[in-house]
Amino acid sequence: MWDLTLNLVGIFLILLLPLVSFYVVYSGLLTQIHIRTGAPPVKSVTVAYKFKQGPYKECGALFSECCSLAPKLSTVGIFYDDPKKVPAPLCRCAVGSILSEGDEKPSLELQERYERSGFQIFTFPEVTHAVSSSFPHRTSLSILLGVQRVYPQLAGYIKERKLCAHPFLEFYRGQLIHYMSPLARQGDFYVPEVREAPRRSQEEAEAEEDRRTDVTGADSHSNRSSMSPLLPSKSRDSSPSRSASNSLSVQSRDSPELSGSELDSGRSYRSSTASSFEELDLDLERSEPGSKQTPGNTADNKISAQEQAAVAEGEE
Repeated sequence: MWDLTLNLVGIFLILLLPLVSFYVVYSGLLTQIHIRTGAPPVKSVTVAYKFKQGPYKECGALFSECCSLAPKLSTVGIFYDDPKKVPAPLCRCAVGSILSEGDEKPSLELQERYERSGFQIFTFPEVTHAVSSSFPHRTSLSILLGVQRVYPQLAGYIKERKLCAHPFLEFYRGQLIHYMSPLARQGDFYVPEVREAPRRSQEEAEAEEDRRTDVTGADSHSNRSSMSPLLPSKSRDSSPSRSASNSLSVQSRDSPELSGSELDSGRSYRSSTASSFEELDLDLERSEPGSKQTPGNTADNKISAQEQAAVAEGEE
């Protein structure tokens, strides 16, 4: 019994392997990818879409919703971010159904049906230059194979030729998936939800700049800022000799025609001031160790000695 079961399983796997291989090949595994530049296969289209931010693998529900509302309409997906560079929760896309193409006007009945379901209406323009390719759409596996095979070659083609192509669009029409990235009028392919995001960021930056300006203005009118840093402190210029020398040096720089007598008087003033301080230090050194004399008392002793000398001269 056990041998019979193993034989049946072996036969099933032998038969299943060719079927799986045929399914994968039929879905487009061996399809040759052709990248071209020029007029895309899709003209201007009016689309009923829904915007979504998040991993691209979650967009399948939006495609299913579009097909449920109008199964015969072609669908489109617009992908604005590179999932290799942007985190999956921040990737932005729009998925919708093509209501009309070219000069044809969309059906009001279809438009109202989609609008009642929360879809927005947007028109993508026709461009004459775009990077495009196609891939068979035969099974559900074709979508995954197309992503794995077409996008790397599109990216390599654009990088090699240094083209500016964005965003990437996928048109599901019949048995083909058309991949397209415009080389001109790229801004016209950005739905309002994508355009408003950078605008809000700019407004927030301007508001932040205004707040900084207000804070700076408040600081500039504070008591601290109103004080001039160039005004010298009195404690730094308490010495008479230093202030006199500073004034003379400033005067000599500002007045090049200063007379020699004035300069000599300045020099004599500095020398006399220095000698007076030297005499003061000598008097302090001559004082007794236990005495508490101050510069003021020493000056008084000098005055009394001079008065005694004057009295002695008068008596003589």
